[in-house]
Amino acid sequence: MKITIRLLCTLGFAAVFSASAMAKDLRLGLIVPGTHAWTQAAQAMGEELKERSDGQYNVVVFPAGQLGNEARMLQQLQTGALDIAFLTAAEVANRVPDFGALFAPYLVRDVVQAGQLLNGETAQAMLDQLPAKAGVVGLGYGVAGMRLMLNAFPTDTVEAIGGRKIRITPFPPVQDFYRLLDAASTPMPVTDVYDALANGQVDGVDADLELIWKLRLYERANTVLQSNHMMFPVIGLMSGRLWAQMSEKDRGMIRELTRKHLSTLTAHYEKAEADTQTRIEQAGVKVTPVGPEFFGDTLQQWEDIWQEKTPELVDLRREAADL
Repeated sequence: MKITIRLLCTLGFAAVFSASAMAKDLRLGLIVPGTHAWTQAAQAMGEELKERSDGQYNVVVFPAGQLGNEARMLQQLQTGALDIAFLTAAEVANRVPDFGALFAPYLVRDVVQAGQLLNGETAQAMLDQLPAKAGVVGLGYGVAGMRLMLNAFPTDTVEAIGGRKIRITPFPPVQDFYRLLDAASTPMPVTDVYDALANGQVDGVDADLELIWKLRLYERANTVLQSNHMMFPVIGLMSGRLWAQMSEKDRGMIRELTRKHLSTLTAHYEKAEADTQTRIEQAGVKVTPVGPEFFGDTLQQWEDIWQEKTPELVDLRREAADL
């Protein structure tokens, strides 16, 4: 009897050990802080994946650039050192130029249209380029707030931007936009912008309302040019090396849950933008709404440049017109 009990206990321990050994930690990196909506979406995705997979997968989230900047994380995805990342489409556009079309000025009106367009035929088909061109698998898109400008100088006309040092995310669509405005584009980590505005290293920043509020940038500049001139998508990416080792069932589950939780960002930002704008205005910051006409012929110049660079732009404009 004792031998039988010992054998059953040993077998039970072996079963538990085997299940534990099969569990895999998936490292997921982001550049945004832990309080950011993208990070919260990643954490929610990880929790549901753990539940749906009966503990086979456990997502460990590394926010705030703990694993390096986005270029570094993309390299880690390519080598298999990182499993998943939620990266800005800006970094992807640096590697696959067609993704620059997603940043066309006034392609969409607001975050709701942005979410619709990103789930449309053209944007979804663009994800198919990633395995061959970047060594990663595109799982789905999400949104952030619409881009606008926070300036430490009066911005009553577009000419006021000329010659000013504007902090940007350094990738071609945005670089072209500010070059056409005769601004001096100044790349730097967003975490450095607060001090840079204070010491005059930059005169303004291309950002969204969430960053302006959460990083307290409004304390260093008091003019929000509410242009909403570009959307700024996030893309969920998985290492192509890991993807190749997974079953079709697991691939489908991870893709489904990533898309689900990234899609929740649309409703989040729709509400958050209105709430954040109210807080910023209550803090004494001037918010000036402007539309496409503010930028004059700059927008058409940008369009002419990018229609030659990527055929996806025409298709995206066509789809956006029907939203």
